[in-house]
Amino acid sequence: MSAGAAAEPVRDPGLQPERTRLAWRRTTLSAAVAAVLAVKSALHGSVSVASIVVCALCCGLWLGFLALAHRRIGVLASSVEPAALAPRVATATVLFTVALAACGTALVL
Repeated sequence: MSAGAAAEPVRDPGLQPERTRLAWRRTTLSAAVAAVLAVKSALHGSVSVASIVVCALCCGLWLGFLALAHRRIGVLASSVEPAALAPRVATATVLFTVALAACGTALVL
């Protein structure tokens, strides 16, 4: 074996980290729009205690998602080869997203 064949090729991440950061930002913006529409729906027309509670829950879920997304964007921006997304963080992100969608749906219906 020659010395050149034994060396592992250097990984060129290209624009993948930047595309991933932009995807996180777009998803955060989409969640923000869903939360704003939920607030608008909750406060439009007759206001009930239940709609206010669900509205507050939507806002809390959005803040939780925002915190996770901001953390991941920071990790992606901090190094050339970012660490993989931890399964626990991925699960929490999915749960925040699904719960936010469910709360928004509950306010619309």
